Amino acid sequence: MLFIGLVFDVSVSKFADEFLEGFVKENLLPLCMSINSESLKLLKDDQRKIVLTVVEDENDEKSKDLVKLLKAAASANRDLLFAFVGLKQWEDFVETFGIDKKSRLPKMVVWDGNEEYFSVSGSESLGKEDQGSEITRFLAGFREGKMEAKKITGPSFMSFIKSSDGLIPLFIIGCVVVTILMLILTIGKVGDGYSGVSSREERYLATSSSPKPELGDAHRSRDKED
Repeated sequence: MLFIGLVFDVSVSKFADEFLEGFVKENLLPLCMSINSESLKLLKDDQRKIVLTVVEDENDEKSKDLVKLLKAAASANRDLLFAFVGLKQWEDFVETFGIDKKSRLPKMVVWDGNEEYFSVSGSESLGKEDQGSEITRFLAGFREGKMEAKKITGPSFMSFIKSSDGLIPLFIIGCVVVTILMLILTIGKVGDGYSGVSSREERYLATSSSPKPELGDAHRSRDKED
């Protein structure tokens, strides 16, 4: 009985740990997050698929209303990550999903976080009316397997992260170089502009230092002339 009790306690403890880990992971990130170079780093260690919605402009009022609907859907589907990105904000990233300025937006895909994404047949784009129902239809189609797998056409997920990380040291190096150049120019201007004595003082000193004829010498020269 004691052995059974110990096994039961271990099983319950393991289940509790797994439940807690899953709960923390699912609630660590926002319900629906904006995709940018910084937020991509947060997705690096999360294994959940990402329901990605592409809008024309994240700051547009219609996009903000859509995000509210996406948050409601995310709350009911914690096994998926929900995110959105604006074509205007990050065109290079959006184009890797075969979406450009000619595409009908908003558009939804399910991304595996790496090089593969899925489009749901008949539910790729969202209309202007009843977008909540269209989001529900999209998720239902995905769970039922009514989807088409595709490959991104540009840099991979990790490439975007590495490229954004590489900009930071370059920015720091650039700031250091500019600072050094400014210091050199400042020191040079100070050295050229300060000589210790002004030009007027230099002329006065030159005049005062030249030998003046003595009074006796002047009289003797006049006597010789006479």
